[in-house]
Amino acid sequence: MDAARLPEFAHQRAGARGRNGGAARTDDGAGDVDGIARRAVRVEAGQDLENAGRYPGIRVIVKVEGGPRCWLDGGMEPSISTISVNGHDLAYEAVPGRAPGVIFLPGFKSDMTGTKAEALRGRCIERGQAFTRFDYSGHGRSTGKFEDGTIGRWAADAVAIIDQVAVGPQILVGSSMGGWMALLAARARPERIAGLVGIAAAPDFTEDLMWASYPESVKDALRRDGVWHEPSDYGEPYTITLRLIEEGRQHLVLRSPLALPFPVRLIQGMKDPDVPWRTALRLAEHIDGDDVEVILVKGGDHRLSEPADIARLGTVLERLST
Repeated sequence: MDAARLPEFAHQRAGARGRNGGAARTDDGAGDVDGIARRAVRVEAGQDLENAGRYPGIRVIVKVEGGPRCWLDGGMEPSISTISVNGHDLAYEAVPGRAPGVIFLPGFKSDMTGTKAEALRGRCIERGQAFTRFDYSGHGRSTGKFEDGTIGRWAADAVAIIDQVAVGPQILVGSSMGGWMALLAARARPERIAGLVGIAAAPDFTEDLMWASYPESVKDALRRDGVWHEPSDYGEPYTITLRLIEEGRQHLVLRSPLALPFPVRLIQGMKDPDVPWRTALRLAEHIDGDDVEVILVKGGDHRLSEPADIARLGTVLERLST
C-alpha cells in the first residue's frame, strides 16, 4: 500500500473505530495508548508500506491533511467493528491487504478468536494479504441469542460480510459448520470467490449428523419441547432447537446441484469424532467443479489445530493465493 493513500484510509478507519466503541486515536505521538505502551513510526508520502503489518508492536502514525494524526494498526491487537444484519450487530475484524482476501468462517458455537482464526490472521498480516473474520449472530461478540440462530440466518451473516465488509475476490476458509456456511455463501456469491477451504467441513450436519443419529426419545423431546440440550465435549451443552433442524432442511447442499467454479480444498482428519472423514469424499464427489482436492490427515481430529495442522493450512492457503 502506498503511503500517499493512507491518510484517507486512516481517517476512515479511525472514524469507524470511534463509531463502534473502539479506540480511535488522535494522539500527537506514541506512548501509552489503550493502556499499552506503543512504539510508533512516522510515515512519509511515497514510502512503501506493503509490509507495514510485519512489524508487531508498531502502530503507524499518519498525518491527516488539515487534521490530527491518526493511529493505524500495524499488526497488534484486533480492531473490532460491527455491521447491522437482520436486526443484530455482527462483530467482525477486517485487516486490509492485497487480494485475494481471506475470510474465516468459524464453527457451530465457536467464535473468531480460535486457534485457526488467530493463526490465519497472523499469516495473512505477514504476507500483506487482506483478512476478515467475524462472529455469527448469537456467537462471540455479536448480539442475539444462540438458540435463536438458524442455518439460514448464519449463512446470511456470511453473505453480509462478503457484501458489506470484504473487498474484491475472497478465499473462504470454513471450519466445521463454517464449511457449510462457506458453501452456501459461495453458492450465493460465486463471482466474488477465488477459492474455498473446508476444515472438517460439516455440510448438512443438522440433518445427517444430528437428526439422523438422534434416538426417538430425543426426537420426541424436540417435537414436544422444541428444544434439547445436547452434551458437548467442547464445553457447556449445545442448545438444539427443533427450528434449527427444520429450517436447516431448506439449506442442504448435498442433495442439490453445487457448482463451485473455483479451487476447493477439503482438509479432513480421519480420527474426527464429529464429522466422519468420508463426508469430505462425499462432498468432493458432489461438487460440480474440476479443481477439487481432498487432504486426509490420518491422525487428525476434528479441530485440526495442532502446529502441523496450522502449517498445512497455511501452505494450502498460500498456494491458493498465488
